[in-house]
Formats: sequence, structure tokens, C-alpha cells
Amino acid sequence: MSATADHAEERTNPAGRLGFQPGQVVQEIGYDDDVDQELRKAIEEAVEGDLMDEDFDDVADAVVLWFRDDDGDLTDALVDATTYIEEGGAILLLTPKTGRSGYVEPSEIQDAATTAGLTASKSVSVGKDWSGSRLATPKAAKSKR
Repeated sequence: MSATADHAEERTNPAGRLGFQPGQVVQEIGYDDDVDQELRKAIEEAVEGDLMDEDFDDVADAVVLWFRDDDGDLTDALVDATTYIEEGGAILLLTPKTGRSGYVEPSEIQDAATTAGLTASKSVSVGKDWSGSRLATPKAAKSKR
């Protein structure tokens, strides 16, 4: 069975696989020297624009949240991130993979997402050192029928 070029692009481009679309405004939180630059570039290409930094003072369509175990309380970070997105928007939570410095247990991600009122998707590999979880508000989750 052959895949179309669009489907092949979705498989090879993690930003497309994660649902980023042209024209979206995406705010980035938790940027540091260890982030995956290739993933950042792929997201910018998918949305056809730059990622907004933490000082962005408008509402975004989505938030990219880089989070490491020593960054504080994950639930607080997720609750804060929800204040930056449109109703029905999504948060892409990026955490270091197993065995990497700053690794966050999947159970901690699930608990924090639930407490913050978000629905977590299955974790996916988005780079050599990072895993991603797409977190949606309940309204966004319901509209995906």
C-alpha cells in the first residue's frame, strides 16, 4: 500500500504529526540551550511563522512547553500555559526521553494534565532527546470526533 506525499510528510515531519497548521500562532515556553532546534524549525515551517516567546502578550492557538523534571511543578506549568491559549487550543508538552537529564515520568505527566483539566494523548518521540504529549482542553478533545 502506498502513501500519498501528504501522508509521508506527516510521518516524517513531527510538527505535522502533532497537528500544527499554517497560520497558527504558537507560543514557546521553557526554551533553553537543550531544546531540539530541528523540531523548533519544523514547527515554524508548519505554522509558516516564528514561535512567540514567553513575553508574547496575546492569545496563542497553541503552546509548546519544554519541561524538565527540575523546572518546578508540572501542574502549575500546565495551568499557567492554559492561560496563553485560545479556548480549544492545545499544549505540546515536551519532556526529555527516558535516561536523559530532566526525564519526567509518564504517570506524573498524566496526573498533572488531569489536575490541570487537560486530556493527554499518548507520548510520541519528537526528536533524539525529547518526547511530546499533545494536551487538549476538554472542549478541544470533544471537537475531534
